[in-house]
Amino acid sequence: MRSAGFRRSRTRRTSAAALVTALALTALASCGTSSSNSDDDKSGSGSGSSDPSAPLDPKAKVTLSIDCMPPAAKAAELREWKEDIKAFGKIYPNVTINGKSTPGQCLEPPRFTAMLKGKSQPDVFYAYFTDLQQVLDNDGAEDISAYVTDKSVPALRDIQPQVLDVARKDGKLYALPTSNYTMGLIVNRKLFTQAGLDPNTPPSTWEEVRAASKKIAALGKGIAGFGEYSAGNNGGWHFAATQYGLGGDVVDASGNKAAFNDEKGKQVLQQLHDMRWKDNSMGQTQLLKWGDLQKQISTDKLGMFLAAPDDIAYMVQQLGAEYENFGIGPIPGAQGTLFGGNNYMIKKGSSPDKIKAAVAWLNFKNLSPGKGQFDWARTKADQLPVGLPQPNFFTGESKAKDDASRVANATMPIENFKAFMDNPVQGKAEPPKAQEIYKILDVAMSGVLTNKDADIDKLLSTAEQQVNQVLANQ
Repeated sequence: MRSAGFRRSRTRRTSAAALVTALALTALASCGTSSSNSDDDKSGSGSGSSDPSAPLDPKAKVTLSIDCMPPAAKAAELREWKEDIKAFGKIYPNVTINGKSTPGQCLEPPRFTAMLKGKSQPDVFYAYFTDLQQVLDNDGAEDISAYVTDKSVPALRDIQPQVLDVARKDGKLYALPTSNYTMGLIVNRKLFTQAGLDPNTPPSTWEEVRAASKKIAALGKGIAGFGEYSAGNNGGWHFAATQYGLGGDVVDASGNKAAFNDEKGKQVLQQLHDMRWKDNSMGQTQLLKWGDLQKQISTDKLGMFLAAPDDIAYMVQQLGAEYENFGIGPIPGAQGTLFGGNNYMIKKGSSPDKIKAAVAWLNFKNLSPGKGQFDWARTKADQLPVGLPQPNFFTGESKAKDDASRVANATMPIENFKAFMDNPVQGKAEPPKAQEIYKILDVAMSGVLTNKDADIDKLLSTAEQQVNQVLANQ
């Protein structure tokens, strides 16, 4: 739940990946940026053209506050942020950017909610794909539809439609993406080899997962073949991902009724129950949440688990694992997969000049192959990971350019991700009220993993009733 930094739903991952630090951020005045907390709400007002299609007036002085600036503890990332602001400033010398950083995770759900309710969000604020409705309910973001064109964002036509669609409501665009992900099956290549399995061909069905899990668990030494979450909303998140992989759903097309109490939902729980209790291939410790499985697989105590590619970078950078030890394939079943990601929105009430300046920055930093976050040569030089298959929201010429640079500057064996890249699975967005639904489905997941005699039909029926109540209160 990258959300659950769990990714927040990825949904908001408790960012174990984020380093908690006391941040004394240096003012970035020398490169046109500052860590000042002043939003300078008056900047950019009353100047320039109100025509969204007109370029930003070079005489209009604009100050933008932007959150999720890398913390001081992430020295390389912060250095790149400063470099990008300096380069951006040469193009737009009339725009000053005040970077904001937050101790710990960039955005935590309570802090994010409080920010929206207090109207204290920066001019350009970070959000997750699942946050759009909450932001709109609090009248928090500008409709930027008229400002986002092929001129202001040249790669616009090459951004996956699905990634932009999650930022739309009633035909209006409220955000621009910075990253995306889809779920797959991460494998420990060392354990696969020791168990006589081919690490280049990860299991593609749940029958294959179960068979491989038994072989890996047979290695002994406390090794589990397959691991799963069942706490912290993470279990429900993975229930949804698995259900999607089987071609099922969590909520029906209307968004008002649960749709998981069916044969596919039963399969999700039954296969976990059987691996846990009949095969003894999932280990004894359950009620796991985000971070637990990453630690297990990083120490060669786990063979497989569902995750997105960036978990690999976390395990290497934060847990001391080696890139060579991991591979990833598509989610078992491959009928669909949970997708999510992050974007930036522009505060409601911003002037036309501020909106134009914000779109220009987001284009430069996040949406231009070869620049900003996609400057892979620089990323490699800064000893940061290059080669993971995501973020990967481009198509067409932009994708070809980005892929070529990513491969040329790879800092990891990208052939280990070939199964994932060669077999893309259509992503499906998370359900409405995702976190509330995941919390309910945690109970079903923990039920089959902690109780050998769990009544699967009853677990699903109870969850269905509770989810329907949540959806009725939207």
